[in-house]
Amino acid sequence: MKRAYLFPGQGSQYVGMGKKLYDESHAAKETFEEACDVLGFDLKQMCFYGDLKTLSQTENTQPAILTSSVAAFRSFQDRFGGEPSYMAGHSLGEYSALVCSGTLSFAHALSIVRTRGMLMQEAVKSSEGGMTAISGVLSNEIEDVCIEVSKPDCYVSVSNYNSNDQTVISGHLLAVRAAEARLKTRGASVIPLKVSAPFHSELMIPAAEQLQAYMSDLPFHPLQYPVLSNVSALPYPSEAEIMTSLVKQMVKPVNWVQSMRFLIDQGVDAFIELGPGTVLSDLVKKIDSTSVSYSYDNEEDLYRWKERIGWSSPPSPQKLKLLTRCLAVAVCTPNQNWNNDDYRKGVVEPYQRIDKLVEEIEATHREPTVEEMRAGIDMLKSVFETKFTPLQEQQERFHQVLSETGTMEFFPEIARDSRIAILS
Repeated sequence: MKRAYLFPGQGSQYVGMGKKLYDESHAAKETFEEACDVLGFDLKQMCFYGDLKTLSQTENTQPAILTSSVAAFRSFQDRFGGEPSYMAGHSLGEYSALVCSGTLSFAHALSIVRTRGMLMQEAVKSSEGGMTAISGVLSNEIEDVCIEVSKPDCYVSVSNYNSNDQTVISGHLLAVRAAEARLKTRGASVIPLKVSAPFHSELMIPAAEQLQAYMSDLPFHPLQYPVLSNVSALPYPSEAEIMTSLVKQMVKPVNWVQSMRFLIDQGVDAFIELGPGTVLSDLVKKIDSTSVSYSYDNEEDLYRWKERIGWSSPPSPQKLKLLTRCLAVAVCTPNQNWNNDDYRKGVVEPYQRIDKLVEEIEATHREPTVEEMRAGIDMLKSVFETKFTPLQEQQERFHQVLSETGTMEFFPEIARDSRIAILS
C-alpha cells in the first residue's frame, strides 16, 4: 500500500480539536504540553474549551492547527505504525508535514507559524483585503477574470487551486468584489471567506520578506519522508530549497489539485488526513472519485481504516495489562486496617470501579486511555493507603507493575520515585 499523509491548513479549526487525542494518546498529550511550554500560554485551553473567535485569530489558529496535526501524526504512528510514501500539507499544513518528516523541529515550527500568523495578520488591514471561494466555473476562466478586473494598485489573483470545482481568489477587497460580480454572470457560485488577510497574494510580500529574515538562521534537517511543496506541487529535492519555497508560498497560489494528481500518478492508493476536520480527505474525493481517503479525526473513517489494514486488536496490550495487574496487586496486598467504613471507601469501591472498567474495555475490544490507566494507578494508591502499606513497599510494588507491563513511560514521576526507593 502506498499512503500519503495530508495535513490541513487554516479554516479547519474548531473548538474541541485535539481533546480526544490528548485524552487517549500519550504522544499527543506530550505534543500539546510541549506546545504550551514553547508558546508560553495554555494552547490546550484555547483548543479544547476556548471560543471560536479567539481560536480563529490567525496568530492563534496557525500554532493550534500545527499542534493538533503533529499530535494526530504521532498518535496515528503509535497506534498503527507504517511508513508514508509522501506527505503534503495545505498552506499552513506544509509546516506540519515538514515537522513530521523530521526536517524541522516542532519547537521551531511553532515559533515560525506563530510569527507567520502575526505577520500575515498585520500585513494588510482587514478592510483592505479579502478572499472568496469560487465554484461552478473553470479555473482558467477565473484566472482571466482576475486579470481583467485588476489594476496596478487594486488587484486580485488565484490563491488556491483546491479541487476541480473550487478555486479561491485573494487580493484587494474592491478587486475581489469586482471579480465576484463578473464571475456570477458566468454562473459561478461565490462564497466570501471569513479571513483576517488576503493570503497567498502579492499583498503578503511585506510579511513574506519579514518571515524570510526570521527563518534565515533556523536549521532544516534531511527529510525522512518526501514532502510536496505547495508552490511546485512536487517533492522537495532536498532540505536546501525548503525555506525559499515557504517564503514564496505566502504570495503564490497553493497548487493542491496538481499536488494530489502528482500523488495519484505515483500510485498512492490511501490518503490519510492527520489534523482537525475532514477538508482535505473530502477534497481528494472531489479531485479523483476513485481515490480512497480517510480522516483520522472522523470515527467512521477510522473504522474503515481499521478494516482495510485488518486491525482487530489493540497494538499495546500492556496498557490493559496494567489495569489487570493493579487489580491483582490490590487483592494480594495484606490489610492492616480493620475500619470497615475506611475499607469500603478506600478499597472495595475503587476496586469495583476498575474491575468494571476492565470488563467494558475487554467487551469493546479497545485500548485503555492514559486517563483510564491512571485511574488504575490511583485505585492501587488508594488500596495501599487504606491498608496501611509501608511507603517503601508501595514504591516497590509500583515499580514491579510498571516494569512488568512496559508502561514506565506513561508515569515518569511514579517510575522515578519507585526507582529511588529500589536503590535506597
